[in-house]
Amino acid sequence: MLDEAIYFDTLRQGLWAAVTVSAPILGVALVVGLVVGLFQALTSIQEMTLTFVPKLLAIVAVFWVSMGFMAETMVSFFQNKIIPAIVGG
Repeated sequence: MLDEAIYFDTLRQGLWAAVTVSAPILGVALVVGLVVGLFQALTSIQEMTLTFVPKLLAIVAVFWVSMGFMAETMVSFFQNKIIPAIVGG
């Protein structure tokens, strides 16, 4: 059985792994959204698909590039923290 310190430490490390994995995608979505918003404000074009399509393409590209990093981060977290906690080691 996990005591409170181990439980909260595992939870903290899990949240940090989630932040680490999601940061590249969220950062690119933020930057692309700001650039497209600035472009729309400067040109007075208010097309809804203009904000959606570039952001979607940028997110897919970043996901494709960082997929190995994301998988490696999650696998190492599960191998180092979750599986030993389940086994009891």
